[in-house]
Amino acid sequence: MLDLFTPDIDPTHNWLPKDGTVNYYGTLFSNDEANKYFDILWNDIKWKNDQAIIMGKLIVTKRKVAWYGDSEFSYTYSKTTKKALPWTPALLELKTIIEVKTGESFNSCLLNLYHSGEEGMAWHSDAEKDLKKNGSIASLSFGAERKFAFKHKETKETVSLFLENGSLLVMKDETQTHWLHRLPPTKKVLKPRINLTFRMIVR
Repeated sequence: MLDLFTPDIDPTHNWLPKDGTVNYYGTLFSNDEANKYFDILWNDIKWKNDQAIIMGKLIVTKRKVAWYGDSEFSYTYSKTTKKALPWTPALLELKTIIEVKTGESFNSCLLNLYHSGEEGMAWHSDAEKDLKKNGSIASLSFGAERKFAFKHKETKETVSLFLENGSLLVMKDETQTHWLHRLPPTKKVLKPRINLTFRMIVR
């Protein structure tokens, strides 16, 4: 488990024991800057309740989502398709910061809005066919600090860390092939969280 009070977080450290790479950069912004971005995203993003088709039924989640990108990419997951909206100024700003920090390029961003700790995400991997194979996914968090967990698909071993307000986590290499990840729900967190996952869509 990550000690959040350690002043020196090593972004080159791999949090997975094998079969993938997860780097945690810690916070990239001061608390005031992170809160400013949270407010901008809360107000400016075109949020919609997420939809998924599970066991043939259309499920509408409390969690809200939005999808932005370089062009009108179509993105399909959970058997539903979304079309990307054009970047907002704040998203472009954040994309540039993340690209400089990671040395990676991204052309799209899936955003999730969790109103409280009771909203989470079940075990899954981001392995849709439109995503660059073994490419990087940069996960930027604003708002409430939340636990984030990984589980190996075969050995079932787990790794967990806490994602702070304004922090960056990067998943890359074979992580999506061999590991599931989730945001466990909790009644202890009452505040909202916005998560941005910058991705590379290939055609």
